[in-house]
Amino acid sequence: MKAEELRRYTLHELHQLLHEKRKALSDLRYRNAQSPLSDAPSKIPALKKEIARILTVINEKRHERERTH
Repeated sequence: MKAEELRRYTLHELHQLLHEKRKALSDLRYRNAQSPLSDAPSKIPALKKEIARILTVINEKRHERERTH
């Protein structure tokens, strides 16, 4: 998901999405540790980047809210 798309979400929705992605990353790492998955090496960095994008948008929204108050 691109940052442009993420900016349309509310903070609450972003936090929910962040929780889901972190859980997915944790599950993927666990499954990969149990028995290496063929597609896990490419999925793990992709999920980490998506989490970073979500965190970036959350921080942008927080700073924007602080500037308006």
